[in-house]
Amino acid sequence: MESQEKLEYGLKVYGKIMGEDKAEVMRAQAESKGFASRLTGMALNYAFADVWGDGGLELKQRSLVTIAILIATRQTLELKNHIRIGVRNGLTVRELEQVLYQCVPYLGFPAAATATTVMIEVLRELGLDLESKTAEERGLL
Repeated sequence: MESQEKLEYGLKVYGKIMGEDKAEVMRAQAESKGFASRLTGMALNYAFADVWGDGGLELKQRSLVTIAILIATRQTLELKNHIRIGVRNGLTVRELEQVLYQCVPYLGFPAAATATTVMIEVLRELGLDLESKTAEERGLL
């Protein structure tokens, strides 16, 4: 695949999982000469064209794997993005909760607790859970 064709495919995949408006922001950044514009192009070409666009897994499955990895590495900002992506890809609140439970025996309670706070914040933002409180809000941290 030619470089521009690959970038366009990466943008198409990105638009599918993040929304067309966000894909246009990514396009503008990748085509700019601004700080880290090359990093954006690398993300579109590799992460989105080569990996997310591979077709070997459904997008929902990719979201589950990615969320678990981000919980393990405690990448909370990316975790927020990928919870949003996961919901767009069809993950339910129950499935997200199950990811937390699956992580506990392998990562421990602190990693799951950190991820729980992130998930509650994003689910609240998306209007999917307005009742749950974070450990901080309950006065436990």
